[in-house]
Amino acid sequence: MAFKETYKKEVVPKLKEQFGYKNIHAVPSIQKVTLNVGLGKNMKESKYLDTAEATLQRITGQQPVKTKARKSISNFKVRQGNVIGMKVTLRGKRMWNFLEKLIKVSLPRVRDFRGLSSEAFDGQGNYSLGLAEHIAFPEIRPDEVEVIHGLQITVSTDAKSKEEGLALLTHLGFPFKTDEK
Repeated sequence: MAFKETYKKEVVPKLKEQFGYKNIHAVPSIQKVTLNVGLGKNMKESKYLDTAEATLQRITGQQPVKTKARKSISNFKVRQGNVIGMKVTLRGKRMWNFLEKLIKVSLPRVRDFRGLSSEAFDGQGNYSLGLAEHIAFPEIRPDEVEVIHGLQITVSTDAKSKEEGLALLTHLGFPFKTDEK
């Protein structure tokens, strides 16, 4: 069963029961997933830039957008207009396919993975997680990798609170740690 069908058939009824929603449109859903790679101190190296771009393209199937510095910061040796990162925004079918791949394949492949922190929600129910190594994704073959970089994944929902967002992602199968305080 497709991941979106799982959401509609299993997650929506659970959320309606848990939070007492009367209308199906009041149930929180995932709006978009954004993947971001910050270049950091390697922004001058074109090989790093090309690797980050190729990685995002392989993982998502979309062409990444280069993010540029808005203003110059001399302490970080950043000038206005310099490329400082790359990002891809996924919506629709690609978003659901990516989330299924993230939960069922990529996160279990992360070294020393003990679950996701439930503290990484903002006040509106959006969730951010960071991966130190991009080689957790099945599209990336470790023997081909010359430069290992991290990436940040942000799951944007239309939930009204952290609790609603946590319930939504938990019911979808995100592996959150249970022993957190």
